[in-house]
Amino acid sequence: MATVLGDLTAGERHILTAVNTGASSLSLLGSGFIVLCYLGFKDLRKFSFKLVFFLALSDMLCSFFSIVGDPSKGFFCYAQGYSTHFFCVASFLWTTTIAFTLHRTVVRHKADVEDFEPMFHLYVWGTSVVMTVLRSIGNERGHSGHIGRVAAWCWTETGRTGQAVHFFTFYAPLWGAILFNGIVYFQVIRMLNNVTRMAVGMSDRGSQLDTRADMKALNRWGYYPLILIGAWSFGTVNRIHDFIEPGHKIFWLSVLDVGMSALMGLFNSIAYGLNSSVRRAIFERLDLLPESIRRWFPKKLKSRSQQAQHESELVSLKVDDQH
Repeated sequence: MATVLGDLTAGERHILTAVNTGASSLSLLGSGFIVLCYLGFKDLRKFSFKLVFFLALSDMLCSFFSIVGDPSKGFFCYAQGYSTHFFCVASFLWTTTIAFTLHRTVVRHKADVEDFEPMFHLYVWGTSVVMTVLRSIGNERGHSGHIGRVAAWCWTETGRTGQAVHFFTFYAPLWGAILFNGIVYFQVIRMLNNVTRMAVGMSDRGSQLDTRADMKALNRWGYYPLILIGAWSFGTVNRIHDFIEPGHKIFWLSVLDVGMSALMGLFNSIAYGLNSSVRRAIFERLDLLPESIRRWFPKKLKSRSQQAQHESELVSLKVDDQH
């Protein structure tokens, strides 16, 4: 156990477990809310939000298995380790399909993105299976659990070979996804900036208003790659440190590793899920409540409801317009 747990004290391990459970619970609630919105609101069942649904579903299951794993029992340990690995890989792969859809509709002006849905499923779930199977290489017989995502005890093997394979099967594709998303969003924003300048030069007020609306919707999209960077940078540094100096844990780095990575589902649910379409659907349901109940709501709620009705979800509108 000294080799497995490094030089962390029992109190520090309890703190890391509590951080993991708390952060994963928030991600579970956030992603679960997006899943319920998709299942409950029929007007949200468009292709663009369907991708967000699968992203939230992957985040929800990744958070769930991060919480329920029991490293004291072999079966539950392996169930947690492999399930968490599978759904976390699927999560960041779904972000690449969203980026691809945005690029194809906005930059390439193609309206055939729905035809790629079977390929998206094959790409995401197939790659996740392959990465999870490859991860079993170097797995030591018996109880594994190098603290991995530190508090998710069963996610990383104890041996150096296992650690290297885990880095190859998770962090390598993760940073590949981050690079891909960054390039795609840069190209999309650059194109819309060019269109804005052209609209200004032509003094086409209608085009300017449309483009400004698109830019407003895309302002947050440019920051989406930062979600993965923020969630997994500390984990990447921690894995490299563990490989170089096995058995010597840095507690504060482990806390950041656990907390930020476990919050990925919450970050994704806020950034990808709580868009104008979701807010509009929620506000429309709130408007159906009796006046005696709605009068207790904040005064700004009505104005926000009206504003949400005028906002557009960029990808779905682009696809609908081209169809």
